Amino acid sequence: MSQAAEQTSVGAGDVRNSVPDGASGLERLIEIGLALSAERNHDRLTELILLEAMTITKADGGTLYLRTEEDALKFTIMRTNSLKIAMGGTTGVPIPFPPVRLYNAETGQPNHNNVSASAAITKKPINIPDAYEAEGYDFSGTKKFDQGTGYRSKSFLCIPLLNYSDEVIGVLQLINAKNDAADVIAFSKEVQRTIEALASQAAVAIDNQNLIEAQKALMDSLIKVMAHAIDAKSPYTGGHCQRVPELTKMLATKAQASTEGIFQDFKLDEQQWYELHVAAWLHDIGKVTTPEFVVDKATKLQTIYDRIHEVRMRFEVLRRDAEIKMLKAIAKGKNARIERKKFKDRCEELSKQWTFIADANIGGEFMSQEKQDKVKEASKQKWYRHFDRKLGLSWTEAKLLDKAPPPAEGWENLLADLPEHSEAEYNLGEVLNMCIQRGTLNDDERRKINDHIVLTIDMLNEMPFPKHLKRVPEYAGGHHEKMDGTGYPNKLTGAQMSWPAKMMAIADIFEALTAADRPYKKAKTLSESLKILWFMKKDKHVDPDLFELFLTSGAYMDYAEQFLRPDQIDKVDIQQYLQPPAPKPQAAE
Repeated sequence: MSQAAEQTSVGAGDVRNSVPDGASGLERLIEIGLALSAERNHDRLTELILLEAMTITKADGGTLYLRTEEDALKFTIMRTNSLKIAMGGTTGVPIPFPPVRLYNAETGQPNHNNVSASAAITKKPINIPDAYEAEGYDFSGTKKFDQGTGYRSKSFLCIPLLNYSDEVIGVLQLINAKNDAADVIAFSKEVQRTIEALASQAAVAIDNQNLIEAQKALMDSLIKVMAHAIDAKSPYTGGHCQRVPELTKMLATKAQASTEGIFQDFKLDEQQWYELHVAAWLHDIGKVTTPEFVVDKATKLQTIYDRIHEVRMRFEVLRRDAEIKMLKAIAKGKNARIERKKFKDRCEELSKQWTFIADANIGGEFMSQEKQDKVKEASKQKWYRHFDRKLGLSWTEAKLLDKAPPPAEGWENLLADLPEHSEAEYNLGEVLNMCIQRGTLNDDERRKINDHIVLTIDMLNEMPFPKHLKRVPEYAGGHHEKMDGTGYPNKLTGAQMSWPAKMMAIADIFEALTAADRPYKKAKTLSESLKILWFMKKDKHVDPDLFELFLTSGAYMDYAEQFLRPDQIDKVDIQQYLQPPAPKPQAAE
């Protein structure tokens, strides 16, 4: 420990302290060992180790150090009863002292001047009856502290904590043992052996907890690696994978804070919070198998690139054909004014058709049957192809033309659903895709998108989750279910779903509505998104109680302020979306 902190106690005396002996002492160690092995909270564990050691030895003060990766002893817990010093651990009071270095930073020589560092380096206990008389250790800081506080640091006991690999993971230091008369005395050999036994148990408990934390850290990193893998495929989905967990946790926090109503009994312990955390981060893991040109399909004709450019070129061909036709007619002696008028009319017609086709390619909330018919009518126009379109293809693409090989040249429709368009996994037909009624996905692509949740469940079910994470597949796999049983993949009803799964469903929808990084839609405002979510509540797609909690708790605004653009956050009157209060029963007359 640092020179300024190596002091922590008062007193005098030379009567030997003692510990419970025989069966009672062994029983006490067993009880402590069981308590240490059962404790999962790191701060409570380290605090328990120090306090139990101080109780056994009747020490006035003590410090527990943990070794860092930089070969230093970090102050974790500090106590001095007579001075009412309590720092670190569950107190929340930070310890101001820097870590004790085990080796000189410049020379690399071991630091034997410091008693705690020396115990760690030698892996041996150090028992000092009186620090003022000790030789070989620098207690100048201790003495300075004593002078400033009127304290008298005397007896020291430093025990290294060794793990299974015989590596020092920390040091337990006790100061000023006391006898029954409250006199400060030296730590007896019997007490030292007892504390060595306790230190051994403590080292095992801390090492086990460190291993558990390391496994948890590894799991978290793997989860985020998967999210980043999705992010690398599609930056739009990647943002979604990071925001949905945040909104899900916001809802769960608001539910847990409820003191009345349906959520008053909703509580998650530490392990259940972690279970929800894992599920939320992995809720779209199945999208790693979904092609990015489907996930990010921004227009109806988009595949790996937007085929609207091909269609535009065909319009260009039709315009040039019209111009050539005009010039040939004039060259043959026909009336130039009339022929130019025909060409101008044809150009205006093509321009209107192109504008309509281009607008239709963008997609939207709904495409009427009238507009679909207009696409089909425009597609019937012919353009002449002079070059063989069977050339320059990959063998897989060329194979699609085997059943109905096109002629080397000939007339083709402006837009067409060709045989080879439907031979692949996705129907690429141009007329079919241009007539998509809602959005930009056709049935094949929407089915592929929906399959990601099936793959998510399958992938998560293949993972050997421990008992406390067994519900991860259920939580992650339920965010596309609906309260009326019309969702997918399992058509669960609200009564069959857990609260975390329902929370994730609302989070998934609201994030998608407000997201500003989707290529296929503009970000909706806060009021627009809440209105759509309200309609979904009325249609029994999302849980009504969670929807109300989402509004009344202010979770929607918390999320908006953190993740929405300022121009998206408009004024919202949530009262119009809330259930009217139930009428109070009238008192009997």
